[in-house]
Amino acid sequence: MKKYKKYITDVPDFPKKGITFKDIQPILSNPNIFRELIKDMFCSFDTSMDYWVGIDSRGFIFASALSYYSGKGVKLIRKKGKLPPPTISKSYELEYGSDTLEIQPGSGKVIIVDDVYATGGTMNTAEQLCINAGYNVVGKLVLVDLQFLHDPTDIKSIIKYEA
Repeated sequence: MKKYKKYITDVPDFPKKGITFKDIQPILSNPNIFRELIKDMFCSFDTSMDYWVGIDSRGFIFASALSYYSGKGVKLIRKKGKLPPPTISKSYELEYGSDTLEIQPGSGKVIIVDDVYATGGTMNTAEQLCINAGYNVVGKLVLVDLQFLHDPTDIKSIIKYEA
């Protein structure tokens, strides 16, 4: 939605040269806009689910707020070594390195939430991780979709940046 784009700040050459970071802090610091955003994120799905799964770390912000708004639970996908056992883990390549994510095993229908979808590596890893851990992924949701960096996908987003 265009009304939110004006609250996103571009930070060139961060975290490294050639990357333009989309800073979401202005949305988070405006309580009225953030409240509207959470409602719009929630309304983008018409499916029942048990948990919002937040991806470390900014996905936690949205998953927690969506949990509060919807009355559903939160599950966390964290970087390796940050969750107590038992955990299921999966390694993957990032735009500028590699990482390993973990989740505790369980069951239920989940919607995976993060702040930005760029090339899809983190979200795709999170989806496979949830499946491997016993969850049924019924949706994927982000605040910002950088569509110019990937092929079309089934992810839902509030803000889209095209080429």
